[in-house]
Amino acid sequence: MSRKDAINSLFLKKAAVSEKAPTEKTAGRVRTGAISAMGSSLQEMAEGAKTAARLQDQLALGEIVVSLDPSMVDGSMIADRLPTAVDPKFDQLKASISENGQQVPILVRPHPEKSGRYQIVYGRRRLRAAVDLGREVSVIIRNLTDRELVVAQGRENLDRADLSFIEKALFALRLEGAGFDRATITAALSTDKSDVSRFIAVARCIPDKLVTQIGPAWKAGRSRWVALAENLGKPKIMDAVEAVLESERFKVADSDSRFALIFEVASKRPGKPPSKVRTWTTPMGKKAARVQQESGKTALIFDEKLVPSFGEFIADQLDRLYDQFLETNGGGHADRE
Repeated sequence: MSRKDAINSLFLKKAAVSEKAPTEKTAGRVRTGAISAMGSSLQEMAEGAKTAARLQDQLALGEIVVSLDPSMVDGSMIADRLPTAVDPKFDQLKASISENGQQVPILVRPHPEKSGRYQIVYGRRRLRAAVDLGREVSVIIRNLTDRELVVAQGRENLDRADLSFIEKALFALRLEGAGFDRATITAALSTDKSDVSRFIAVARCIPDKLVTQIGPAWKAGRSRWVALAENLGKPKIMDAVEAVLESERFKVADSDSRFALIFEVASKRPGKPPSKVRTWTTPMGKKAARVQQESGKTALIFDEKLVPSFGEFIADQLDRLYDQFLETNGGGHADRE
């Protein structure tokens, strides 16, 4: 190798080494240095931007999903469901939420009168389960008007867990009492005006206290509730109903059984009070007449074979007998009344 070649070879190798070294160092810095951290931060920022964009879209729609302390959520402006002390379905729901968590959020709106609080639209049982379990409740927050609230409340109940007949009737009556028009009530219950009229008519005939004590009674349909409403108007029926309400059998029964107990007693025809019967015997020992008293009436019946024409004789003496009656203290008092 010539001297020139040796010198060139020497310097060219050095140049090659000097060119490769920065490349290798740079590659090492990208993998493990500050640039790698910056890349991760940029990725997180991009994901955060996407999340923020989704939140912005939800906010634009007036809707966002969050977890809240159940104590921040107030009841609905119009109650739809009837509470019941014995509710196996609620017990199953609470057990499911305890084991698997809350799968479906409830719907609330910002409270129209209380800043920082919310008003439930639907999901009362899920909210109650969260309270019992001592955990936060997952909610969808949506801006709703009063009309939108009651329509969404009614539609959700019909779609997920249908209201019983009496719950629909009370819901319709309460909506009417709150000033909502029939169009809103029919939309909330997904029915027509004639059904709404029937709902309201039945709800008006049954005392709120009685309905609350019976509960939703899911198995009792319209015909039985209508019959119960009609029977409650009979004389002295409410006295019999009150006796059932105080019984231990009623208190430990579930809602459908409670309805059956009340329906049975309200459907009974009032029995006739026992009549009082006594006989009149002649001095000769003949049982010639019977005095029968029942339902505020007194009948005097003669045996014409034993005392012929005596009944006619008594009938002719009624004026004189009545005058004698009035002369007595009791008779005079009765006549003045």
